[in-house]
Amino acid sequence: MSVSPSSIGVLGGLGPYAGLDLVHKIFDCCAATKDQDHLPVILYSFPAEIPPRVEFLLDDSPDNPGHAMGGIMVRLARAGATVIGMPCNTAHSASILDAALERLKDSGFTGCFVNMITATAEYIARNLPQVRRVGVLCTQGAHASRVFDQYLGQAGLDVLYPDAAGREKLQRAISDPAYGLKAFSSPVTEKAWNDVTAQARRMAERQVDLILLGCTELPLALAGKKFEGIPLVDPTRVLARCLVQAYAPHALRPEPGE
Repeated sequence: MSVSPSSIGVLGGLGPYAGLDLVHKIFDCCAATKDQDHLPVILYSFPAEIPPRVEFLLDDSPDNPGHAMGGIMVRLARAGATVIGMPCNTAHSASILDAALERLKDSGFTGCFVNMITATAEYIARNLPQVRRVGVLCTQGAHASRVFDQYLGQAGLDVLYPDAAGREKLQRAISDPAYGLKAFSSPVTEKAWNDVTAQARRMAERQVDLILLGCTELPLALAGKKFEGIPLVDPTRVLARCLVQAYAPHALRPEPGE
């Protein structure tokens, strides 16, 4: 029986375009000059197998998606993944992530799971040490679980969210079937873009030091490193660099200033 070559594993489908975006960013941060320089990457995207995350965290569904996510990560490991990441901030909520990682651990996996939000907190502390007030744009589920308070709070950061009406508009910009980012990812609709940028602007008005794109669909609407002069941090990009660093440090393309 042949042994699968080692690779980076991406748990996709959370949503599908977020997984694709992570793979794209992994390629972008590799110091490759030809095809053969790129790292091996496995993307498993089985969205129909994973129950909704937001509904579970809001107690609208009894099905913990962590069990299915852990099962897919086990399949990634059996296919050769030795470093695994998942581009979904909401799924890093403790009740979901703990169930997923328990299943992965029980399979005998001895590789590395890279926690995207932990990596983002470390990125902010290392690269933006002056930041204290972080404006987080995220799903209703991530807000309810306080996953960002947990990880960013441990790094000494103050977390600010949109108000209730703003969170509702942001959730609809992400998931509304008529115009949301999950339904219209490429290109995004004008309404989704307007609603996302409106919440980013309100964060700017509250004088945050940084705006965190706390849903992996949001970089589809907001790109770049700044929004109206305020640093904009994309956890998917942070995760991409950390996955490459964990798998093959020599292959990581230096960022400007490094």
